Amino acid sequence: MEKELVISSREGGVQIALLEDKRLVELHQEKPAASHAVGDIYFGKVKKIMQGLNAAFVDVGGDKEGFMHYLDLGPDYNSVSKYLRLAMNGDANAATLENFKIEPILEKVGNLSNVFNVGQPVLVQVTKEPISTKGPKLTGEISIAGRYLVLTPFSNKVSISQKIKGSEERNRLRRLVQSIRPQNFGIIVRTVAEGRTVAELDADLHQLLDSWRSMTEKLKHVAAPTKIYAELNTIEALLRDVLTDDFNTIYVDSLELYNAVRNFLHSFAPDKEDIVKHYKMETPIFEQFGVQRDIRRMFGRIVTIRSGVYLYIEHTEAMHVIDVNSGNHIKAGTGQEDTALQVNIESAKEIARQLRLRDMGGIVIIDFVDMNKAENRKKLFDVMSEEMKHDKARHTILPLSKFGLMQITRQRVRPAMEVDVQEKCPFCDGTGHIKQSLVVVDEIESNLKYLHTSLSERRFTIVTHPYIYAYLTKGWLRSIKWKWMRRYHVNLTVKASEQYNLLEFKFFSANGEEIQM
Repeated sequence: MEKELVISSREGGVQIALLEDKRLVELHQEKPAASHAVGDIYFGKVKKIMQGLNAAFVDVGGDKEGFMHYLDLGPDYNSVSKYLRLAMNGDANAATLENFKIEPILEKVGNLSNVFNVGQPVLVQVTKEPISTKGPKLTGEISIAGRYLVLTPFSNKVSISQKIKGSEERNRLRRLVQSIRPQNFGIIVRTVAEGRTVAELDADLHQLLDSWRSMTEKLKHVAAPTKIYAELNTIEALLRDVLTDDFNTIYVDSLELYNAVRNFLHSFAPDKEDIVKHYKMETPIFEQFGVQRDIRRMFGRIVTIRSGVYLYIEHTEAMHVIDVNSGNHIKAGTGQEDTALQVNIESAKEIARQLRLRDMGGIVIIDFVDMNKAENRKKLFDVMSEEMKHDKARHTILPLSKFGLMQITRQRVRPAMEVDVQEKCPFCDGTGHIKQSLVVVDEIESNLKYLHTSLSERRFTIVTHPYIYAYLTKGWLRSIKWKWMRRYHVNLTVKASEQYNLLEFKFFSANGEEIQM
């Protein structure tokens, strides 16, 4: 599969498009530095404890306080709390955890008020960005992600990505990581680490440990609430997460961004530095690569598939609803059941793409075209499962119900991507109302009357929308045009122009000059 990253720098911010085989599959918008991104670590302060919810609201410096349930503390929160006290007091061993004694695991069932007090400083990490009226969701399980590894302090466990299937490779990676893992630091081995050398893994681990030490230094002198570790910006995080061997090219239309991306790859993935290209053509980069066309076509309420099938996509606070319509997808010689299967399979592929493209999370309900055969419903479920394998977000797919509905839950960590693809109507100027045709005709006659009385010229040409033209000329000698000629004693020519909107008209003199009214 050919993968490309197209980065566009605009006044409104940076937009990043991920293309797979020239098709847009993900669209990302660079967020302001002050926003609470997933992975950011905060030195916060407990503002309120909700006994009934067994949860707390934590001030992390935003407009909305973060939410943290007792179950979000994590099993190692006793160690996190102890580490925070040591780091705030300037303990030299806090940075390395070399002589740090791991505290007993937090009980799975407990009361948050026994762990937190109002006003208490806490160390938390963002797991879900603010969505709608809700603030960020927080956790006490701290982790720092690199390209190949994820650092999990206060643990001595090594975990291997489940997407690495070979038992021999899994054992090799486990041995390598165990040989370089420092005490009291757990490691999660990411999928892209497959086939990597111990030197590459060790270099990644040292970068993560440097970030941890830098965070520890900040805790000595900052006051809550403060961000003490910032996740990489959108471009760098995307490069870290998606950059694989089958990644072909990265196009950037800004020289400043081009240099920044190359510098990042120079330290992060030197072997990929040369795939960055500076786009210099006059045509906007999103237009050149067809991204703008895909955005206009794919982000509306109605999404049309090339075969004629179309989807209705509705968003609510609680869920997303997708309705599949067969449209004009009819093939001669096929029965209703086969047609329904073809429509549903084609729709499933586009829906899997839409979930990634719009980053739709939470509950997704899909109303497919009804099918009677159980084997066809199984085929559709298998196709959707296969297409969703390309999605990095955690998800669960349930088989079709007897009503033809499929339910998908998809990890929701940020608001769904929304792009306004509508333009203000040139006829009504966005009001939803236009003048009646008769009113437009009355305006034309009023202007004609004015010209008749104020100018000595008696030859005029009126250019208007084809719809108004047809109304004025219908009936030939009994048309409105001829009535006006007899009434005002003028020689009148009416012409139609498809370039004019419904309410637009202009008068021209006998020599072709426009008459300004």
